Amino acid sequence: MNKKVWLLLLIAFFSLSLGLSADVVEEIVAIVNDDIITLSEYQEQFDYMVQMLRSQLSGEQYFQEYERLKNELLDMMITDLLLLQKAKELSLNVKEQLKATIDKLKEDNHLSSDEELIQAMSSQGIDYQTWVGQMEENLLRQAVIWMEIDRNIVLDDAEIVRYYKEHPEEFIVPPEFRIKAIYLSGLNNPSSLLEERRNEISAKLKSGSSFEDLVTEYSEGPKENGGDLGFFKKGELEQNIEQVVEKLKVGDISDWIEAKNGWYLVKLEEKKDSYQKSFDQARAEIEQKLYLQIRNQKINEYVKKLKEESFIKILNPNPLNL
Repeated sequence: MNKKVWLLLLIAFFSLSLGLSADVVEEIVAIVNDDIITLSEYQEQFDYMVQMLRSQLSGEQYFQEYERLKNELLDMMITDLLLLQKAKELSLNVKEQLKATIDKLKEDNHLSSDEELIQAMSSQGIDYQTWVGQMEENLLRQAVIWMEIDRNIVLDDAEIVRYYKEHPEEFIVPPEFRIKAIYLSGLNNPSSLLEERRNEISAKLKSGSSFEDLVTEYSEGPKENGGDLGFFKKGELEQNIEQVVEKLKVGDISDWIEAKNGWYLVKLEEKKDSYQKSFDQARAEIEQKLYLQIRNQKINEYVKKLKEESFIKILNPNPLNL
């Protein structure tokens, strides 16, 4: 074979190879038994989860959860796939639950038909069929967990009683304070004007003006019901405000309190003292806590067993190179 023919054959071979590789547009990230997780599926799930984090968290908490997502998403997707495979193996059907979920969604949003729901979702950028598929998969995973774990969990009464006795501090209800407030913003007013208004309000209080009337006249915060801010549990108020409120008697009005964004004059309307919940009051809370502890442990054990019994090969442990 002469060199020219050999060269043409090589060109043809590489052209064919390139043509074949051009059709392979999807990278496989992981193989899970007879299913695969592709790069586009991973990217789509990652983008969706990041969007959810951004809508719910900010600052350091967001960055912590973002790092956790990068480290754990692939494992979460493998777990989800294993649960779906188990649902198929168990021949689970969640069509009725899916229909009930859709009907409840329509009822809650005052929609009379599937067409109206589809239109409403479309206006929010949500593809209805994709959403239905994801919801069905979620219900299938939940059904597996219920069949394999939830229905077999039984709580021991003695354990519930023991938990109550060993953790009394968890059932102390902190004191609550219902307050009204006159608020002067430190962001919108110069310090000289703030001092003038504080002195003016204090003078009117001494001369007999009601706190509620002064709220209406001066406060830059809520004015409804005489500036009523509702109940606050210990630890929910800004610390320097809480320290003052704790020393007030019902009906007392504080001196002016400097806070982060301005000044407050606070009236204590009502106080609920701290108390220890009885066992009967705490029982449902304990049951829920113990149930979730047992459930989480059993889910982890169940998923570990599923993984040990399955063929799992991770081809790209860091799909997005983040």
